[in-house]
Amino acid sequence: MYKMRESWTDERLDDFREEVNRRFDKVDSEFRDLRSEMNTRFDRIDARFDGLQRTMLQIAGGTVGTLIAGFAAVAATQL
Repeated sequence: MYKMRESWTDERLDDFREEVNRRFDKVDSEFRDLRSEMNTRFDRIDARFDGLQRTMLQIAGGTVGTLIAGFAAVAATQL
């Protein structure tokens, strides 16, 4: 019967270990790149939400201002 352990020399085990380490380093690098890309995209989404919130506040402020002016005009005509 063939036993794999008997065919692995110290040199082959060292090569295998180096290959495994190289691949894990590659995976780590890819995760870092992915994390960086995700952070960039989330920053852009945050900026868009901030802009949307500013626009909504400006519209709400303008609407409230118009309502107050309208109520003042109605009140002035009733005096």
